[in-house]
Amino acid sequence: MNQVISFIRNRHSIILKILFFCISVGLIVFIFPREGKFKYEFQKGKPWQHVDLIAPFDFPIYKSIDEVNEEKEVVTKQVKPYFFKSERIQSEEIERFSIEFEKSWSEANFPISIEEEHIEISKSKLFAKGEKLLNKIYQQGIIELHSSIEGQDRDFEVAVLVNNVEEVKPISSFYTLQSAFQLANSANLNTSRKEKQLLLNSLENCLKRNVSYDIETNKFVLKQELESISPTLGMIQKGERVVGTGDVLNDERFKIINSLRTEFESQLGDSSSLSLIVLGQTILVALLILSLGLFLYSFRIEIISSDTKIIFLLFLIVLFVFGAKVFLSIENINLYLLPFCILPLVVRTFFDIRVSLFTFLVTILIVGFIAPNPYEFIIIQMIAGMLTLLGIVNLRNRSQLFISSLVVFSVYSIVYLSIGLIQEGSFEATNWIFLGWFFGSAMLTLFAYPLIYIFEKVFGFVSDVTLMELADSNNKLLRQLNMRAPGTFQHSLQVSNLAEEAIRAIGGNALLMRTGAMYHDIGKMNMPNYFIENQNSDYNAHVELSPEESAAIIIEHVINGVEIAKKNKLPDIIIDFIRTHHGTTTTRFFYKQYMADNPDEKDAANLFQYPGPLPYSKETAVLMMADSVEAASRSLSKYDGESIEKLVNNIIDSQVRELQFENADITFKDISEIKKMFKRKLMSIYHVRVEYPD
Repeated sequence: MNQVISFIRNRHSIILKILFFCISVGLIVFIFPREGKFKYEFQKGKPWQHVDLIAPFDFPIYKSIDEVNEEKEVVTKQVKPYFFKSERIQSEEIERFSIEFEKSWSEANFPISIEEEHIEISKSKLFAKGEKLLNKIYQQGIIELHSSIEGQDRDFEVAVLVNNVEEVKPISSFYTLQSAFQLANSANLNTSRKEKQLLLNSLENCLKRNVSYDIETNKFVLKQELESISPTLGMIQKGERVVGTGDVLNDERFKIINSLRTEFESQLGDSSSLSLIVLGQTILVALLILSLGLFLYSFRIEIISSDTKIIFLLFLIVLFVFGAKVFLSIENINLYLLPFCILPLVVRTFFDIRVSLFTFLVTILIVGFIAPNPYEFIIIQMIAGMLTLLGIVNLRNRSQLFISSLVVFSVYSIVYLSIGLIQEGSFEATNWIFLGWFFGSAMLTLFAYPLIYIFEKVFGFVSDVTLMELADSNNKLLRQLNMRAPGTFQHSLQVSNLAEEAIRAIGGNALLMRTGAMYHDIGKMNMPNYFIENQNSDYNAHVELSPEESAAIIIEHVINGVEIAKKNKLPDIIIDFIRTHHGTTTTRFFYKQYMADNPDEKDAANLFQYPGPLPYSKETAVLMMADSVEAASRSLSKYDGESIEKLVNNIIDSQVRELQFENADITFKDISEIKKMFKRKLMSIYHVRVEYPD
C-alpha cells in the first residue's frame, strides 16, 4: 500500500494528465449517439468500389428529404380549408334585428292621417320581411374572407362544420358582408322607399360573419394528412442484389443504399450490440486523443507540462463535439451551421499554428464519426480550416476576423460546389440552401473575439489583442510611469526596441517581448529619484545612504514592480518579465563600494543580490540582456564601434558566466545573433559612423 501511495505521489503530475485525457474520451463517447456505422463508403455518381452488396434483411426504400418535402407542399396545397358555421350568431343577430327595428320604427315619423291600425299592420309585415331575409342570408352563411380562399375561383370548395357535421361547398354558395347587404338592398319588398330604408338601416347593423376559419381543425387535419405521407417508396427483400461492383450510383441506387445504411445503423443500436458499439467508439476516440497527446509530448513539451493548457485544448474538442451532437438533434438545422473554423482561430490566438491545426484536425475527425456524409464533411471542414488558419497568421484586429469570415464562406462554397460537380456533373442537383448554412457559419465565426476574451479570463491566457492594448503608451499604467519616472519610461522604450529586434532575429514572440519590456521597470515609480535615469540635477539621493541601503532600494524595485503589476491585474506572463529581468545578478556598483569599505567581509554578496528567479524563456532572457546593455550604454564616454562592441560583449558574457540563462531555451548561436543585433542598433541610436581615411 505504501508503495502505491509513493508511486502516486511521485508521479501525480503524469497521472493527472492521463486522467484529463481519459475524462475527455469518456465525455466524447458519452455524447456520441448509440448507433453503429455503415461499413461501406460511397458517393453519388461514383462507381460502387466494393463487393456486390446483397440485402442482409428486408428494408424499406426511404424517400429523400426533398421528395418528402415536395409531397408535404402538395398535400398542404390540396387540403381543403375548414370553416365553422355558428348557429349562435344567427339567433343573436335576429334578436338584435328585432331591437334595431323597433328603435328605427319608433324614430320614424309616419303621416298623422294614416290610421294606427294600418300602421301596426305595415310594421308587422315589414318586420316579417326583414326577418325572413335575414334568416335566408344566415342559413346560406356569411363567410370570413380568410387568406386560404382569397384569390380562389368561385368553384373552390371548402369544408364547413355545422353541428360537427362536415359539408363541402363551393365558396360561391356563401355571402360576404358586401354581397349580403347588396342582396338586401336589391330585394323586391313591395314597400315604400321610406320603409325600405328603415329596414335596410336595421339589417345593416345585424349582418355578421357566421362562417369563420377554424384554426384548430385546420391544424389537426393538416397534421393528420402530413403524418399519413409514407416515408418509403417500396421494399427490398432479403437476399436481393442491391448493387454490384462497378455499378454507377445513380439516383435510384444511391437512394437504396442510403436506405440500407439508415436501417443498418438503427438496427445496430439495439441492446445486444450496444456494448460493442461503445467499445469501438471508445477505441477510435482514444486513439485520436492519444495522437494529440503524443504530438504535444514530442513537439510542444511546454504545453503538455501545463495542466491548464491541456484542459483548454481538450475542453475545446469536447465543446465542439457536443455542439455537433446538438445541431444534429435539432430538426431543420444543418451541421454546417456550426462554426468549426472558430476552433483553429481561437487556438492560434494562444498557441502556434501547428498546435491549432493538429487540434482542429483531431476535432473534425472525431465529429466525422457522427456527421452525415462524413467524407464530404471532413474534406470541406479540413480545407476551410487550413486555409482560414494559414490566411491569418496573427489575429490582432477586427478586420482580420471579417477577412477570415469571408474566407470561410468562400472556401465552404467552392469546395461544396466542386464536390457537387464531381458527383452530379452539373449544378442542376445542387442544393443551394447549403450556401445559406455556410454563410451562417461564416457569420458565427465573428464570435471568435468574445470567445477569446472569455477564454483569456477563464484560463489566464494572453492574446495578441490584449498584448497590443497593454503595449499602448496611452495605457493608464504606462502613463503613470511616464509622469512619475520619465527617465525610466524612456529607458523602457529603448529596451523594448532593442529586445524586439533581437527576438525577431532568433525567433520568438515579438509582441510579447515588446509588452514585457515596457513594464519591466514599473517598480521604479515608487522611488524614482533613486534611479539615475530620473535624476535631473547634480544631487544624488544615494550619497546619504550606505551601500547596503542603496542596494536594498535598487533591488526592491523588482518586488514593487510585481506588486504594482498584480494590483493593476497585469497577466502573469507579463509579471514574469518583471520578476526575471535581473535574475540573480548583483548590484555591482554598491557591492564594490561596500567591499572597498569592508575588505574583510566575505559573505556580503547576498545583501546585493537580486532575488530572482532566472529567466525561463527566450523572451525573458533577451530582456535581461537588452536591459543591462541599454542602461550601461548611457555611461559610455565615447561612442564608436569598438566601445559599443566591447560593452555588449562584456555584459552578455558576464551574464553567461553567471549562469543566468541556464533555465532559458536559448543557444550560443542565439546569443551571438543577439550581440550582433544590439551592436547594430546601438550604433544607429548613437549615430556612430564609419571613419573615413585621411
